[in-house]
Amino acid sequence: MCCITIPLTVATYLCKDAKIDDATQEPENCKDSVAWVECMPAPKISCRLSNGTEFTFSGEEVGFNKTVPCRNVSGYSYRVAVALSLFLGWLGADRFYLGYPALGLLKFCTVGFCGIGSLVDFMLISMQIVGPSDGSNYIVDYYGARLTRLSITNETFRKTQSSP
Repeated sequence: MCCITIPLTVATYLCKDAKIDDATQEPENCKDSVAWVECMPAPKISCRLSNGTEFTFSGEEVGFNKTVPCRNVSGYSYRVAVALSLFLGWLGADRFYLGYPALGLLKFCTVGFCGIGSLVDFMLISMQIVGPSDGSNYIVDYYGARLTRLSITNETFRKTQSSP
């Protein structure tokens, strides 16, 4: 919308928090590992618009959008994939679940490549080397998950726990 020329050392804007999806624990508008949040410039910041008019913000208007990093998830649960691989991997259920029907059928017909393929697939899925066929990431439950490649920082969103 406009260009603000103020030193970066001064906090001149306030961004809204991203709306988090309860199922995936990621921002709802996540695409290509980036989500957009609305930001409001500080009051009395003036901008010259592209048509030449000058606009002064009151602190309530959205002035621009900021990107926040996120993971692309599409509904495949890490727990389900590992459980299917452990208990029904010899039938190819893990590969069917992850969207690889040809490999699932091959594992079914060969009884998991005589057990060797099931063991290899279990290790690959549990280490998250093999993921969903659409290229998305697993939904990983933050509470109870032991093996994750996610780092938890101050910017990581956590699902609120309900009392048992």
